[in-house]
Amino acid sequence: MKVRYFSWVRERIGKNEEDLDAPANVTTIAEFVDWLASRGEGYAHAFERPAVIRAALDRKHVRPDAAIAGASEIALFPPMTGG
Repeated sequence: MKVRYFSWVRERIGKNEEDLDAPANVTTIAEFVDWLASRGEGYAHAFERPAVIRAALDRKHVRPDAAIAGASEIALFPPMTGG
C-alpha cells in the first residue's frame, strides 16, 4: 500500500511517501505506527509520540484502532491547527 507522510513526520523520516507491505500481524493504524517506529532511527524519531499522530485511510480520517486491511493508502501526519 502507499504510505504518505506529511509535515514534520515527513521531515523526520526523510521521504514524502513509499510503498510498503505491513506484516500480517499488523492490523490497525496503531500497530502500523508501532511497526514503522521499529524500521530505523528516522521512523523512531517521527513516531516517538504515537498518541499525537493522526491518520487517514484512503483519504478518510480514522482512529488508531481502525483496521488497515483493504486500504490502498495510509496518510500519517501530526495534529493540524486551523487559522
